[in-house]
Amino acid sequence: MKPVIMDVDTGIDDALAIAYAARSPELELIALTTCFGNISVQEATRNSLYVLEKLGKPVPVYEGAKLPISGSLKKAYARHIHGQDGLGNTFREEPQGHKAELAAAEYIIRQVKERPHEMTIIAVGPLTNLALAIEKAPDIIPLIGEVVVMGGAVTVPGNATPYGEANIVADPEAAAAVFASGVRLTLVGLDVTMQTLLSSGSLQKWRRSGGELGGWLAEMTEFYIGAYEARFPGIGGCGLHDPLAVGVAIDRSFVSFDRMRVAVVTEGEAAGQTVGSVEGEPRIEVCTKVDAERFLQHFLSRVI
Repeated sequence: MKPVIMDVDTGIDDALAIAYAARSPELELIALTTCFGNISVQEATRNSLYVLEKLGKPVPVYEGAKLPISGSLKKAYARHIHGQDGLGNTFREEPQGHKAELAAAEYIIRQVKERPHEMTIIAVGPLTNLALAIEKAPDIIPLIGEVVVMGGAVTVPGNATPYGEANIVADPEAAAAVFASGVRLTLVGLDVTMQTLLSSGSLQKWRRSGGELGGWLAEMTEFYIGAYEARFPGIGGCGLHDPLAVGVAIDRSFVSFDRMRVAVVTEGEAAGQTVGSVEGEPRIEVCTKVDAERFLQHFLSRVI
């Protein structure tokens, strides 16, 4: 089993990704770390605890950054996409569990040093926690087994702006620092995630055969699909952005890569844009193609 920390800003696709990871025997989900992004960090922590309780998965949750490295929010929370509560307005009651005391960046440092060359970090929110960990303890860079990032739009337009993908736009300075650090990194961006559409028909199957968990996931994801329909009329589904990052951690053959140096624009109108180049170092593996149908079937076989 591959030991995994998931760094999340728990909205709807984060919740689906957590369910996928928790149900996949290839991964040892040892903790969640939380960040601002889709919602505030306090809400992301609450939602993470709530999702884990729904899944019956007792792993600790470490709260992290509430603001970007710059100290001020770069974009509004995505409540129009994820609901006022971040979970498609399905949050019913406060979770029984509580966050762990250690800060997220400190926890990442500790775990990487305790399990050198083993840890995979699946980062599906802004990269602030990882950037802070690297800044405080740069000696962890060669000790991290792998970082899989859901973020960026190297060959396609952005979704938060015409230039940038939401996680990178939320903290471009953090992304720039992580991409330039030399850590072993795979970038799972809009280049591939927009091809992984979960259809409304799948939700009906969850409702019919997935019990209480399936009904809740279906209700939550229905809100997400509605947000997609409002933006892309007739699309008939939603992109499995964060789950694909989990899928890549499980089975890299779901995607194809190009090795590139990826710079991040940190100022001006194009802040958050990810610019790939075949020249320069360090290079990261940028996902450019995906076997969407095979990934989708794998995801569906695991999540419920």
